Amino acid sequence: MIINSLISRTFNKTKKENRPALLTYTVAGDNTKKRSLEILKSISKYADICELGFPHNTPIADGGQIQTSAYRAIKNGIKINDVFSIANQFKKSKKNKPIILMGYYNMIYQYNENKFIDKCKKSKVDGLIVVDLPYPENKSFSFKCKKKGINFIQLVSPTTSNKRLKKIIKDSHDMVYYISMLSTTGGKLKVAPKKIIKRYNNIKSLNKNKNVVIGFGITEKTIKSLKKADGLVVGSAICKGITVSINKRQNVVTNVTNIVKKLRNKIK
Repeated sequence: MIINSLISRTFNKTKKENRPALLTYTVAGDNTKKRSLEILKSISKYADICELGFPHNTPIADGGQIQTSAYRAIKNGIKINDVFSIANQFKKSKKNKPIILMGYYNMIYQYNENKFIDKCKKSKVDGLIVVDLPYPENKSFSFKCKKKGINFIQLVSPTTSNKRLKKIIKDSHDMVYYISMLSTTGGKLKVAPKKIIKRYNNIKSLNKNKNVVIGFGITEKTIKSLKKADGLVVGSAICKGITVSINKRQNVVTNVTNIVKKLRNKIK
């Protein structure tokens, strides 16, 4: 655990309020660098933790909605340093709102691992999710993050064995991300919420102190049925909102903020 991190303080706060934390995911630079920052600042009024994705041209886990967002950002020329710059500018006005960067390892490897972690620290990033760096291959990277006070967030899925789960939970920092189903992001929730919560409770029982969030398939329709979790992640529904607003030439910031506000109201 990272002593008294902003992420763990946020979960303590939402638990006192008897509700799950709401985590939002947007792609950095969608649909412009400036707009992306405006969206982030605006939705943070209702989101407890903001995830910001590195736009990537060959995503492994991302479904169509997030891919569309990423392509828009790439087309607009967004680079790795722009992502850090958006995170840094966000933290200037929202220093008490945790920000988690999410991306793929080849990008970090090319950038240089140590340089990347230093840049996260300088940009006031609270956590990192690296989708394609599983346990135990991530041990050294995770340790480097911990030394800099950055939460490295482990991923677990419905097919993770109990033996492996125990090791991952033991090695994790302040938050574990449970992928609710075997699918890319944005897929329809193919698993009954009761089944997801049952599996979730099994993970929680291994260490009550670890905050476990659920992601994948969470929309306005499904979010209420999963509110027993420590936190819930919504990404594709938000990216879809950005796409629809752009296509209809509507105010993206207002529309997306309304989506997040509705999600938050469902889990009060």
